[in-house]
Amino acid sequence: MKQRILIVDDEPQIRELLSLYLSKQGYEVSTAASSSETLARLEGGSVDLIVLDIGLAEEDGLSLLQRIKGSHPGVPVIMLTGMGFVEDLLQEAHDKGADGYVSKVLPLDELLIAIERATFGVPR
Repeated sequence: MKQRILIVDDEPQIRELLSLYLSKQGYEVSTAASSSETLARLEGGSVDLIVLDIGLAEEDGLSLLQRIKGSHPGVPVIMLTGMGFVEDLLQEAHDKGADGYVSKVLPLDELLIAIERATFGVPR
């Protein structure tokens, strides 16, 4: 059974790019553009891992991370940011339960490594 990844980003181009890339890597991918869509998909129980943008328009990604971890603590969440590696954001994401942190400006292989690390402990 394919692992199911939910990509949460308010930018349609990012959702499409990541969805295509991860689908080609063998994952079953769905997307959400908002916190309400994300929480609805989680309630459906069909998510093994979430890639979550830290800068959502509707709700701050860190707030959504905290809500996700409160209701679904076993679902790994990789935070995605266009802001680079800001130490305060890294620490806050870690404190709220993030299982990884990847910059949008890095190669997509870095996201794949973070996903594998969050689900298997080490890259395959």
